[in-house]
Amino acid sequence: MFASLSDRLTATFRNLRTKGRLSEADVDATVREIRRALLDADVAVPVVRSFTGAIRERALSSEVSGALNPAQQVVKIVHEELVTVLGGSTRELRLAKNPPTVILLAGLQGAGKTTLAGKLALWLREQGHTPLLVAADLQRPNAVTQLQVVGERAGVPVFAPHPGNAGSDDELPAGADPVAVARAGVEAARTRQHDVVVIDTAGRLGVDDGLMAQAAAIRDATSPDEILFVVDAMIGQDAVTTAQAFAEGVGFTGVVLSKLDGDARGGAALSVTQVTGRPILFASTGEKLTDLEVFHPDRMASRILDMGDVLSLIEQAEKTFDADQAERFAGKLASGEDFTLADFLSQLQQIRNAGPLKKMLGMLPGMGQMREALDNFDEREVDRIEAIIHSMTPAERDNPKILNGSRRSRIAAGSGTKVSDVNDLVIRFDGAQKMMRQMARGGGMPGMPGMGNLPGSGKKAKGRAVPPPRRGKARSGNPAKRAEQLRGETSRPSAPAGSAFGLGAAQGPRPEDLQLPEGLDQYLRGQ
Repeated sequence: MFASLSDRLTATFRNLRTKGRLSEADVDATVREIRRALLDADVAVPVVRSFTGAIRERALSSEVSGALNPAQQVVKIVHEELVTVLGGSTRELRLAKNPPTVILLAGLQGAGKTTLAGKLALWLREQGHTPLLVAADLQRPNAVTQLQVVGERAGVPVFAPHPGNAGSDDELPAGADPVAVARAGVEAARTRQHDVVVIDTAGRLGVDDGLMAQAAAIRDATSPDEILFVVDAMIGQDAVTTAQAFAEGVGFTGVVLSKLDGDARGGAALSVTQVTGRPILFASTGEKLTDLEVFHPDRMASRILDMGDVLSLIEQAEKTFDADQAERFAGKLASGEDFTLADFLSQLQQIRNAGPLKKMLGMLPGMGQMREALDNFDEREVDRIEAIIHSMTPAERDNPKILNGSRRSRIAAGSGTKVSDVNDLVIRFDGAQKMMRQMARGGGMPGMPGMGNLPGSGKKAKGRAVPPPRRGKARSGNPAKRAEQLRGETSRPSAPAGSAFGLGAAQGPRPEDLQLPEGLDQYLRGQ
């Protein structure tokens, strides 16, 4: 979502790297470009005004004027101001001292509240809680059914005493009382010993009195510990207007950004916290139930400035990677066994479980410069690789050298690919296998200096290690030239003991001959 803003800011900072010192004109030009980038990203005008004003004031202060690298200092200032705009620090979900914790979801229709309810329930379940979903949206057609499907996928029970609206019109059915359903859901959670209740409420296509009255009534009936305002990050300035209306009519304690994986300009994320004064707690980054992240302002600011988000990448890997399998793989390499296609397939599947490869690679620093390559990356290429390996026999996976022409034709036909695709995979795997062998022997990564033997790796030499003999200069095969080389070697003066450059002690300068400041010669004489 922040690709355009990130590219504009990165280009602006790139122009500063050629500056030895920043003049006031340079700062004004930089601030002007930042202002244009933020306005193009649909950030609220008051936020842009205060943001650029703070950057200009700090950029003209002494903290930049005396810096060795002003460009890096300006990037640091922009990063810190972005963190401030996004909320400053990470705010965790508040849990009630006496369970159950009641979480009320509010927002407009189409913002993604029902899907977010399932994502939040799954996230809570992974944190060790026992959540209960309450279907209090009885107005939108099939909203209760959707929540039941989402809850089943998340493995979380759903409290739905009323079927809700099953027609096509967006009207509350006769006899339906969302307030009573929400109140009964909290009581059911207390009886069934669920420690968290997530209440899904109805929305409207726009802000109106009926929406506010119903949300306020559910709030008063359930006394929620958290009221999360779900906002569509793709609607720009309207998100700020809607957030202000909900803050005044119902009130909320936190914001959840949905559809953050879209291609919109993302101004809502940079505006809603500054305008409403409420922190962003979560960000929905995809359609899967696992695509929910805790919002970290500092990490998001680093993503916007193309500094990467390595911490989130590590956390995502820790959640999906199998530690036992990784330990077995490391032990296999340490014992000298070869890296096989079966190992490659298992590693590839673990990486895919962590999320889309585009998303994972996008968290690396500097990947904004390769945005075009990332955008053109085809995830189906990984599917083709998996299909090719699955079409092989166990013997072929363990030893690709037995793949002759007929075997490759059979694999290509079984995987729906071409023989050239199979050949390319074998060639690339051969290079990966050689790299793994070198790492197992303790040689480190090929082409990377300083990656020598690791502790506990490589073969131990028996006895005392003997260094290889040093070779002298090669002697000529011509008898005349060979004799001349021998005469030159015998006439060369030998270096005295303790001299590293072939000069004796008498040939070096004496302290008495040096032009030294007064009183310094006593230190050279050892006095």
